[in-house]
Amino acid sequence: MKRHTAREKALQALFQIDVGRIEPEEAMQNIVAGEENDPFFRQLVLGVVEHQEEIDELLRNNLEKWTLERVANVDRSILRMATYEMKYLDDVPVNVSFDEAIELAKKFSDDKSSKFINAVLSKVKDTLNISQ
Repeated sequence: MKRHTAREKALQALFQIDVGRIEPEEAMQNIVAGEENDPFFRQLVLGVVEHQEEIDELLRNNLEKWTLERVANVDRSILRMATYEMKYLDDVPVNVSFDEAIELAKKFSDDKSSKFINAVLSKVKDTLNISQ
């Protein structure tokens, strides 16, 4: 599975975990429905779940006039996944995480989400002192 597809499926699983309060393994099975479980897909889902407290704290510190709980569910899942990639995955360039997050927002969220996600992730990147 291509990484773009893995990100789309990971977003869907993370959304189920966040909104439906289901276990990660069940969410992943719901999404792949009998297909082979892609290693990058699993890494994204399980990594976000494992580091969610740290990721959420980083996001909270970089949201202006918003609480993380008030952010749209799908946008929150996109932000978590992109933040996980930027903070924990050395083999993914930051600009790729940005571009993928914005593309996911355009596909799964509304028109304003891509700009919002770009702004928040820019602040997260600055906080992490990551260069492009």
